[in-house]
Amino acid sequence: MKYKVSAGIWGSIFAVPTVITDNFLKLVSGDSLKILLYLLRNQDKAFSEEEIIAATGVSSSDVSDALIFWKQANIINSDSDAVKTPSIFTTPEDTVSHKEPAPAETFRSPNTRHELSSSEIAEIISSSADIARLFKIAESALGTLSHTQQKSLIWIHDHLGLKNEVIITLIYYCIKIEKTNSAYIEKLAAAWSENDINTLSAAEEEVQRLLDSREFTGKIMKCFEMKRRPTTKQAEFISQWKSAGYPLEMIRYAYEKTIEQIDKLSFEYINKILLSWHDSGYINTEQIIAAEGEFKRKRKSSSTSGSGFDPEVEKYKIVINKF
Repeated sequence: MKYKVSAGIWGSIFAVPTVITDNFLKLVSGDSLKILLYLLRNQDKAFSEEEIIAATGVSSSDVSDALIFWKQANIINSDSDAVKTPSIFTTPEDTVSHKEPAPAETFRSPNTRHELSSSEIAEIISSSADIARLFKIAESALGTLSHTQQKSLIWIHDHLGLKNEVIITLIYYCIKIEKTNSAYIEKLAAAWSENDINTLSAAEEEVQRLLDSREFTGKIMKCFEMKRRPTTKQAEFISQWKSAGYPLEMIRYAYEKTIEQIDKLSFEYINKILLSWHDSGYINTEQIIAAEGEFKRKRKSSSTSGSGFDPEVEKYKIVINKF
């Protein structure tokens, strides 16, 4: 089913400037748009907050916030403004002629992302084409940005200094792993900033590394029959095993040995077994199983021969059964 405007309503119309839909449609609430529509419909008149509340049915606090937002965005003015325009709506041309945009650095966010009001965010957007582009692309990926998300993106851009293409790459990675809350995005962005990951190629390389790491972790969880994500300490062990190049089958075998020995999952115990095998020169499960077989054969041979001590048997005992 498709919809269009009924032609019968064109007997009485008023204009909604494109700047509203182009720059602010996704940034404001429905109540804010309702208030602006009412003012546009009666742009040759001036209204008090009480009159707007009565006409729109919007709460007092929401009306106050909306008026502050539209005023800071230079969309409306009040009779207390030093520069007045004959209409309640300020056209884009008026904006250029009466108010030059301040330099972008004037509106750089403070070190904390929690100190920006809606009106300040609107001011930043109107004065920074870079931030405006970032918001537009982020909205295409995340949907309508909440106030928290807006503050977060500005903080990442201004305080952490990450470039737009890097931030967008980070956002799409977070979407892929289904972790799009602002706290997680900020934490990852801070890590990228600290590690100087601030070019598109570096960001793409880091994303691939993170995806590979998550895939390896998923395989480990399946091997260990884990139902919860690894703890920070467990994740460190997994990272060490991946960096060391231990085959997944070898890690699985170490896990089975751990369960046989202590009847519980212990990353520390598994790690000790893996280190022991590594120090003994074993690089795959086949070598370990062969060594175990040799150990059992020599032990059996030693037992049937009546010898009380065999250096070779003791050597294998230390390597294979030291835990």
